[in-house]
Amino acid sequence: MNISFKTIAYWLCYAWYLYIIAPSAIKKIIQHSGMMQSMQSLGFEKTWTIAIGIAEIMGVLLIIAGLYKSQLRTLGILLLFPFAIGAFTAHMAHQEYFHFYNSLIMCFLSFILLCFDERININLSPIVKEVK
Repeated sequence: MNISFKTIAYWLCYAWYLYIIAPSAIKKIIQHSGMMQSMQSLGFEKTWTIAIGIAEIMGVLLIIAGLYKSQLRTLGILLLFPFAIGAFTAHMAHQEYFHFYNSLIMCFLSFILLCFDERININLSPIVKEVK
């Protein structure tokens, strides 16, 4: 059995991705006091916090279902990528630097997982030609 570095890196990123997003989403849905205070400080009321948690859980479930049908994993990552970007932006805008690390990691992991996905073709050659 020959497992490539790319395969190992992909599955480690996949596990790390779920490790970060799943607990955060669950805390929003169950209205964990620390999460609710943090979200309120960012301007999100209870309803929006729960709605964000539900959307994140939907992404997590798609990613887990992706163990059996890989297209669902890609769909879940595409669903969660904007949430990662939004979380990073919100934490930076409110100068909550102790919270922004996980959202920054989620942004990078989303990009890495999408780049490793063989069904997605990220073609930067038109941009490179315009810069020259």
